[in-house]
Parts: sequence; structure tokens; C-alpha cells
Amino acid sequence: MEAQTSLDIPLLRESLGEVIRGKSEAVDLLLMGILGGGHVLLEDVPGVGKTTLGKALARCFGADFSRVQFTPDLLPADVIGSQVLDPTTGEFSFHRGPIFSHVLLADEINRASPRTQSALLEAMNEYQVTVDGITHPLPDPFCVIATQNPFGFQGTYPLPESQLDRFTLSFGLGPPEKEVELEILYAHQHGEPLTRLTPTATVKDWIRARDQVRDVRVERDVATWLLHVVDATRRNPEIELGISTRGALAWFRSGQARAFLEGRSYVSPDDLQRIAEPVLAHRLGLAAESRYGGKSAASLLAELLEEVPLPI
Repeated sequence: MEAQTSLDIPLLRESLGEVIRGKSEAVDLLLMGILGGGHVLLEDVPGVGKTTLGKALARCFGADFSRVQFTPDLLPADVIGSQVLDPTTGEFSFHRGPIFSHVLLADEINRASPRTQSALLEAMNEYQVTVDGITHPLPDPFCVIATQNPFGFQGTYPLPESQLDRFTLSFGLGPPEKEVELEILYAHQHGEPLTRLTPTATVKDWIRARDQVRDVRVERDVATWLLHVVDATRRNPEIELGISTRGALAWFRSGQARAFLEGRSYVSPDDLQRIAEPVLAHRLGLAAESRYGGKSAASLLAELLEEVPLPI
């Protein structure tokens, strides 16, 4: 049975593919993140299109977009906003920061101080910010697309586990294939493809599709298998920090989003297996012996997926 949607997914994929060529898997992962109502962390070397992908997504939906370059001197108020005194009335009024947008691109998020990084915690989990005891709701929809460079750690502050856990998916783009890179050179010959990108959907389409994703069916045996894998990460002696309940829910919703993008009204175990690494690996904290022994979160996760029997 196919899922019914007003969102033209093939056209959306095509539009994003015109800007980010040869990265259909990354495009789908990004769409899974935002249609699942979550946030995305892009971790890769400079110059592969991380920032461009975030901008392109906002343009495709005609959504409000803000980009913040995270630096060591960035303050929480620079992101959230602050109370400002009006000299004519003598009263304070709240001036909104760039976080009040549909898509917030947090560029090089790990270069900001822990204090500034933590300013995003409430926003990413509760879709609101609190300033001087007053709560301000964020726009609907709202998503954070953060980028970080895995090299050059001098002057950076690693994201704490509590923040990593708030990112629904984490993945990289990687360099393009040689033939694709040749296409990219010519696509940029007469200007940036991003400037020629026009909306193919609306913010209302985004909200409607997000709601439809929640209706995608997940059989109890599939959800039970998901939890068996989650439980295995908590009991494995090689893993110091297993998957949280928030992580389990992110996997559940991302599975729904993947099935939705494939035009199905139900989630299969294959959906969950294919997205396990980008949804779960960044949440795992390895024991010291595992880290020093050359193991990775992705390899341990692959072992657990093999060990836990699939539902028949």
C-alpha cells in the first residue's frame, strides 16, 4: 500500500540534486531528518557542500533561513536574542535572534563555547527558547542543520552527549565521483546553481508531510526488534553509553520518514537497518578499551544488528 502525500518528493529530490550533485543518499537522509521533525548534523571536510545543502533545503520550501557562523566569541544572545531597552519608553522588549527561522544553519557548531552550544538545547528539544523567564515559541516547522569539520580540532569544543543526542541523524557528504565533479565545474561556470533554485513546495507542505509521516504504520514486532537492538547497545561491555529513549524514538520516526519517502505506508526492518548508522552511531559512547583497540561506533553497531534476530 502506497502512502498518499501532497508533497512532490521526486521534484524535491530533483531540485536538491541540481545543487548537490551525486549525493542522492545524503539528500534523502536530510529529508528523513526534517520530515521526522528532527535536526541534522553534517560532519565532513570543508568544501563538500554542507552549507549549500542547508540553504538549498530552505529555498525548496520557501522557508525562512538563518545562518550563524559559530565562533569562540559567539554569545547565546547572538543566537537566541535578548531584551533591549527602548530609550523612548524606558521599557525592555525582546529582539529575536536568528534562531527564529524555519531552518537554522549552525555553521561549524563545535567552534563555539559550551555555553553558546547549550543555548540550542531547549530549542532543539522543546521548540522554544526562554529569556529572562519568558518563553518564546519557535516557528513551525523548525530544524537545526549543524555542520562541523572532523579535522583541525584546535580551538574547538566537542559537542556533549546531551547535544549529540538531540540530532536525529548525523552523516557526511564525502567527495563526489570524478564524473560528477566534472558536471559540478560546468554547473558553476555561469554562477551558483543555488541562486537559480526556486521553491518546489511550501512550508505548509512540509508540515503536512511531517504529520503524514507520523501516520506511517510500524508493526509491533518491528518496533520490538528496534528496542532489542537499543537494549543490546546498553548491555554491551564495549559500549559505555548506549542508545537513549530519545535515540530509539529518533530511529522509529526516521524509519517512518524513510518509508514515506519510498511511497510506502508501513515500515520494514530493512528501513531501520539501512538508516541505523546515521541515526545511532553518533549517540554511542565507546568504552576506553574499544576506542584504544581501534573499534568504531559504526562497526560495533553493525555487529549488534547482525546479532539481534530480525522479526519473521
